[in-house]
Amino acid sequence: MKPDDRQKLIANLIRGKGRLKVETLADELGTSRETIRRDLTALADKGLVRKIHGGAMPPRADTEGPFSQRMLENAAAKQRIATAAAGLFEAGDTLFIDTGSTTLCFAEALAKRTGLTVVTNSSAIAKVLSQAEAGHRVYLLGGEFNGDNLETGGELALEQIRAFRANHVVLTIGALEARAGAMDFNIEEAQVARAMIAQSQSVTIIADESKFDHIAAFEVCPLERLDRLVCDAPPSGELARRLEAAAVEIVCAPRAFSE
Repeated sequence: MKPDDRQKLIANLIRGKGRLKVETLADELGTSRETIRRDLTALADKGLVRKIHGGAMPPRADTEGPFSQRMLENAAAKQRIATAAAGLFEAGDTLFIDTGSTTLCFAEALAKRTGLTVVTNSSAIAKVLSQAEAGHRVYLLGGEFNGDNLETGGELALEQIRAFRANHVVLTIGALEARAGAMDFNIEEAQVARAMIAQSQSVTIIADESKFDHIAAFEVCPLERLDRLVCDAPPSGELARRLEAAAVEIVCAPRAFSE
């Protein structure tokens, strides 16, 4: 069995059964304990499991860590996703971009494009794009300021979103699940995302595979409202089937040779 296939199976077993020991997984899959330990390390690096003494358990799905921590999680995958997503937009387009570690990477890649109009609630994204020598027009939404992730939110931000119309909205999310759709862990971020979607013609989600098949507390939108998903690995199972049924375009970022 290929390592990628074995690791997907391990992640599914842990997701379905909860806490599992290294010995149990080794017996289940007919492989060595050392191989299982390496697989668990790789899965933990992707955020798909949480390593514990002697085994692993499902990742926490009820909260997110500080923004600085999230910037370090799955960093290579986020960079690949950002590069692939940046090439999907053309000069003259108007984009809403919400706050997130993946959308900040996206903004850094987008800075190399030219002639875009961007509306965002992230001061970090606004800074990156406004300092680019690419002729972008950048609008930073007002509202209550969150110093952790450098974003604005609340009713003032929602009111200002309604003053714009955009060709596209590009969103990062907390979770993506077959029946529940796109979700977030933060109610204000979910409200901002919903408001941006309402004012946009096209919806693009950018997310690494650690977000797939998980649940977060606050709904952003159903799968049917999505136009495009840019990711580092294709979804599988029921999520893949429902995305196909909803006619969502899947853009899978190419993996680097060194990964």
